[in-house]
Amino acid sequence: MRKLVFFAGAAGAGKTTLAEAVIRHRPAAYLDMDTLLRPAAIQLMTLLGEDPSDRDSPVYKAHCRDLGYRLTMDAALEQLRLGMDAYVIGPFTRETENADWLAQELGRIDATTNNVDVKVVLVYLSDMALYRERIKSRGSELDIWKLENWDRFSQSLAPRTLRWPLPDHAVLHFANDGPLTEEKLMHVVQFIDRNGATAVPAAD
Repeated sequence: MRKLVFFAGAAGAGKTTLAEAVIRHRPAAYLDMDTLLRPAAIQLMTLLGEDPSDRDSPVYKAHCRDLGYRLTMDAALEQLRLGMDAYVIGPFTRETENADWLAQELGRIDATTNNVDVKVVLVYLSDMALYRERIKSRGSELDIWKLENWDRFSQSLAPRTLRWPLPDHAVLHFANDGPLTEEKLMHVVQFIDRNGATAVPAAD
């Protein structure tokens, strides 16, 4: 069965690094929202007279945020329609809180979770200080606002609730605090591979 795998989590959690490592073991269409949106976001923000590296202002959220998810999901759904597996990487904040969102997206290609194996890897860090350290170490201009407005931004790092009606065995809460060891990586690979109701224990 074709697979749709979400690597979701807050900035700095390491979801992109994890997804890149997994895909070397299980090749699939790799769709990172940041990559897909970046050219359009730069152009739109420039036309609006705003900072093209801004990813956090109300202007960005109003004009670019939803576009990024649309671009990413359209690309993922096209892969699924063609019978391919797709890995999608992004925060998916509002989306995971909407119980109907997943069904609505799959419905665009007349699919359901009966014929698409949906897995969600929720990547997180257990320490707010570690989020800040990871974000700072990236040295990206896209993170300047986050670091300068940490008290406000850090509110977005709180654990989230996944409201999609998926069975427990389709969701993996992955603590990404330490190094990504081969053991931890294979734990995620096995989670993605597994079909049926046999649960994979949570990673340490």
